[in-house]
Amino acid sequence: MNARIAPPATIPGEALNHPRSLAAFRTLKLAVGGYTGFSLLTLVAVYLLRHNSALVNDTAWIRGGIVALTSLLMLSFATGTARGRRRAYLRLRIASALMLVSIAALVALPGLLPAWMRIEQGVCGLLLAGVVAIANGRHLRTMFATE
Repeated sequence: MNARIAPPATIPGEALNHPRSLAAFRTLKLAVGGYTGFSLLTLVAVYLLRHNSALVNDTAWIRGGIVALTSLLMLSFATGTARGRRRAYLRLRIASALMLVSIAALVALPGLLPAWMRIEQGVCGLLLAGVVAIANGRHLRTMFATE
């Protein structure tokens, strides 16, 4: 079988190098990078505070792990988006929106997370709100629109 595998759909270089595109990609990578760094630091904090049940409960462990893993995935999506990969862009849009809704729900539910982690999740939510706004902005939507 010599079936050809189609290369991933990419955006032409001139569109990727447009000043608005470069600014959007830089901001996306900074926001997602900050989200990733903050999430990994939170997981370290959960580990260091593991013996204090008032500061770390089972939900903190689970949530911390999930957020750290998804932040790494989102970092790969942001990198792929900046390289012009349409599927990475779609995944970034979906993942950032779902994580933002998830964070808003968890922060709003009383008693589910320790107070310090609710604050941390709020900061992550603000970073993701920026990602959602940029990824769903007119410039990137137009650029990544299928032909």
